[in-house]
Amino acid sequence: MAEVLSDLDVQLIARPLDVGEVDETEDTLEGNALLKARALVAATGMAAIADDTGLFVEALGGRPGVWSARYAGDDASYAQNVIKLLDELHDVPLELRGAQFRTVVVVAYPDREPLIVMGVLDGSIADEARGVGGFGYDPVFVPLGGGGRTLAQLSADEKNAISHRGNALRALAAALGQ
Repeated sequence: MAEVLSDLDVQLIARPLDVGEVDETEDTLEGNALLKARALVAATGMAAIADDTGLFVEALGGRPGVWSARYAGDDASYAQNVIKLLDELHDVPLELRGAQFRTVVVVAYPDREPLIVMGVLDGSIADEARGVGGFGYDPVFVPLGGGGRTLAQLSADEKNAISHRGNALRALAAALGQ
């Protein structure tokens, strides 16, 4: 975030340690990002940036979507979420495993309407986990233009250049720069 926003006249401050995690109770990425950003504004009185990300798989009707981090249960690990996803796609042919990562970034302000942007990365779900980089669903997400490699097989620079989060942050930088 700091790297992408470095050319702008903004000062990023880490979330204060006394501000706890916010329960993500909304049913949209935008709603959860707004909850988190508004909680920070309420606690600090300053503008705040927050995001939420989800994996949307066509063959599963958009699941896991907003529940991506909790797909296999509230306390599920990344590995458990990936196993559940692959199990549900077991009989789905590779050509029907289209998917999209989406990240919504929100800037909430104490005195005006929030700024909301989204970044997207199109791809598909592999039939098995490959690679050791990244986290979450990276070992099974094959981005378009990635040469058939999963996000976990890309270098950090390659991933940052195409990722949904990177795209959202670049959209944020553009919106803030206007």
